[in-house]
Amino acid sequence: MTKVLQDGQSLTLALDHALKSVESAQDKAFVQAISYGVCRTYHRLDFILNALIDKPLKSLEVKSLILIGLYQLKYMRVKPHAAVSETVQAARKIVWAKALINAVLRGYLRKQDDLEQQADEFKTAALSHPNWLIKKIEHDWPKQVETILLENNQPPPMALRVNLTKTTRDDYLQLLIEQNLAANAADFTATGIILDKPVPIEALPKFADGWVSVQDGAAQLAAELLDARPGQRVLDVCAAPGGKTAHILEQQPDIGEMVAVDIDESRMLRVSENLQRLGLQAKLIVADAAKTDDWWDGKPFDRILLDAPCSATGVIRRHPDIKLLRKETDIAALTILQKTILNAIWPLLASGGMLLYATCSVLKKENEEQIQDFLSTHNDAIELPITSDEWGIPGICGRQILTGESSMDGFYYARLVKQ
Repeated sequence: MTKVLQDGQSLTLALDHALKSVESAQDKAFVQAISYGVCRTYHRLDFILNALIDKPLKSLEVKSLILIGLYQLKYMRVKPHAAVSETVQAARKIVWAKALINAVLRGYLRKQDDLEQQADEFKTAALSHPNWLIKKIEHDWPKQVETILLENNQPPPMALRVNLTKTTRDDYLQLLIEQNLAANAADFTATGIILDKPVPIEALPKFADGWVSVQDGAAQLAAELLDARPGQRVLDVCAAPGGKTAHILEQQPDIGEMVAVDIDESRMLRVSENLQRLGLQAKLIVADAAKTDDWWDGKPFDRILLDAPCSATGVIRRHPDIKLLRKETDIAALTILQKTILNAIWPLLASGGMLLYATCSVLKKENEEQIQDFLSTHNDAIELPITSDEWGIPGICGRQILTGESSMDGFYYARLVKQ
């Protein structure tokens, strides 16, 4: 937690580093559960912590330990005396803090009911989100704001995408039944499955053989909406970690050429690994997508998927550290970046071709307002409406999925055709 709070490191990276020295699978699961739980409930726990101390803590390491202790006392089936003693013991190298940690945690146990009631009356603590984000979601989705925020605080379901070049969804569901893994077909996609309980990927039948991938149902809609045809040249912009690239190839094996571009070399290695596992091929380019002169060969694309960099406010339940790391000022910078990339790659689209714009955000500035602005400044672009009565909410442009709808993450899609 200190790496997240002090260094601004993502929880995923922090855990990857921290768990390398942990051998027990049970201990790894426990550490991961606490880390994700503290991030999900951070704003509530922080409110309670501040109510129990006279002045703010300067040491983020000590603060992290107290938050971990409070989380165990409030949300986990850990005996109170064990949670207190183990948290105090974890501070053995910070001698001065041991008495403080012990006093704060025991103070919480004495005043728990009163403190929880106070937290319920303070919006940021009650909803466990930063105030700026609550306000933005209230502004964009006044009727759905409470549902969105509550869904953000829930653990996400584990969704799978079946590789239809290897098997059928029904046959894979049967494989899961044979492994005593309860699951159901996901709504609105031909390839999606929702597991009743998350499992390690090693437990998934034929995972190593490329029969299945882990991918949220909302993200699986991208390949279907892009609708690549045989012989077409397809571009996936900001492609890492490659789930959508792979799905496009699985859905249309007769694509003429698949090109995937991403600025992050390490993340592009994951694209390569995923494609190799699935038995798929694409041309992978590490480059700044907006600087097309550096990487484009001058041949137009019939289909372009732009999975634009965004606030990721639609996937907070998967990455709860977003609530700690994302800042209000980030939104303006992200919308500028989205606009820059969109304007840069539009000339790469062939006449009559289609560009699918996607984000995992629920904020309208990144989504329908971004596309509305683009259409107003590009006379050769028209919107191809997404006319689905099954999922999402139609906007001024495109269609928005809100977090938790049919077990899906928050996603936005808009289709643009070049006249």
